[in-house]
Amino acid sequence: MIRANGADTPVSANNSKSRIPAISRFFSAENRYLPPLLITLILVAGQAKFGLLESFSRTALAIATSMILDLVLARLMIRRWPNLASAYITGISVGILVRSPAFWPYALCSALAITSKYVIRWRGRHLFNPSNFAISAMLLLIPEYVAALSIQWGNDIWPLVIVWVLGALIVWRVRRIHITLTYVLSFVVFSALRSVIVGDSFLAEVAPITGPMYQLFIFFMITDPRTTVKSMRGQCLVAFLVAAMEMILRLASNVNAPFYALSIVGPIAMAIEIWRTSKRRPEAPFRPGIRKDSVTHAPAL
Repeated sequence: MIRANGADTPVSANNSKSRIPAISRFFSAENRYLPPLLITLILVAGQAKFGLLESFSRTALAIATSMILDLVLARLMIRRWPNLASAYITGISVGILVRSPAFWPYALCSALAITSKYVIRWRGRHLFNPSNFAISAMLLLIPEYVAALSIQWGNDIWPLVIVWVLGALIVWRVRRIHITLTYVLSFVVFSALRSVIVGDSFLAEVAPITGPMYQLFIFFMITDPRTTVKSMRGQCLVAFLVAAMEMILRLASNVNAPFYALSIVGPIAMAIEIWRTSKRRPEAPFRPGIRKDSVTHAPAL
């Protein structure tokens, strides 16, 4: 409020926003294009240095399928045009994380991910992280055609440092840094435990978290606002349980442990929260064209 001639005059939203430094607005939680920018940086840096992608054409197919299908389903099912930042992240993540000599798995994986956003819902909320659900389904059902990214950064520390610094800054700005830190700390502790159980070195057990696949996982998948529970304590608990489930799967020699762990723990946590919330508050009537979870600070992966 500004006092003028003894009267309180409200400051307009535009004037208030204009006083915020441009750099702060860029790194604010409301900027939905920060996550796409970071994931594009991971792709460009990884491809330039290590040949991260199977091919640019396959990644382009995954992105195009994701964005086109999101446009179609949004118009058909919720009668509105979607913000395509989320679909872009889904497509580019599929392009990075999926490894296949064929083209069709990239289109199919993106289609599964986007379709799950609109179909696998309970009381208006997502249960599964879209890209994690699709990749897990592909790895489980057609492993003869699809594998997950396993390439590492090698001994070059700078790509890792750049991605971690930018990723940490972004998840901090969107108020999800505690999820990433909880998972990373839990992963380190469970790596030490695994090294004792299997008789391997600690460095060998903890090394996977430095790879590009884990950069996407810890900065995008487990921090997705639409598929994480609401409370900070609950988010930290779920991150810990995902790391614990991953350890169990790794002890069973499952190389796709992080994807499966999130696919198991995440939906259970979401279902419990939705059920508890519905007991306290009756479900609002559905109105076509309005999504109950349409307001979010960051796009889903």
